[in-house]
Amino acid sequence: MSSGFTGGCHCGAVKYESSADPILVGHCHCDDCRKLSGTGHCTNMVIPKEAFSVSGDVTFYEYPADSGNMVSRGFCPKCGSAVYSNNSSMPEMVFPRASSLDDPEVAKPAITVYASRAASWDQVDPNIPSFPEMPEGGPQEIIKNSQSAQ
Repeated sequence: MSSGFTGGCHCGAVKYESSADPILVGHCHCDDCRKLSGTGHCTNMVIPKEAFSVSGDVTFYEYPADSGNMVSRGFCPKCGSAVYSNNSSMPEMVFPRASSLDDPEVAKPAITVYASRAASWDQVDPNIPSFPEMPEGGPQEIIKNSQSAQ
C-alpha cells in the first residue's frame, strides 16, 4: 500500500505531494546533474505523473539530454531550489529531486547511472548497482527491470 510523500523548495513557495511511493530512486553523475545540482550528483525519484500535484510557481529550464530527449528541470523562481523534472521520453512520469523531500528518508537509492563521470571526491555507492553511462534502453529499461525484480 502506498503512503506517498511531500516536498518543496527551500523558501516554501513551491510545495508538492505524491500519492504514490517512488517507483525507483537513483543517483546520476552526468555532467548536467552535477552542474545543475551544485554538487557531484543528484538523486532523483521516479513517480507516476498522475500521482503528483504541485502548488506555487515553478520555472523550467529545458535542454537536450545525451539521448536527445528533452529534459525540463523545474525550480523555484524565488529561492532557486531544484524541485522536479520531466523527460520527453517518459511524459507519464515525474522526477522529484530527493533533495526537495520533506522527509529525506523516503529516498532509497537503488541505482547509479553515469558512474564513469563521477568526480573523484564524490564516490559511487558500491552497495547498489551502477552503470558507467545510461544503460541501453534508458530510464524506461531501468524502471522495467526494477519492477520485474520486485
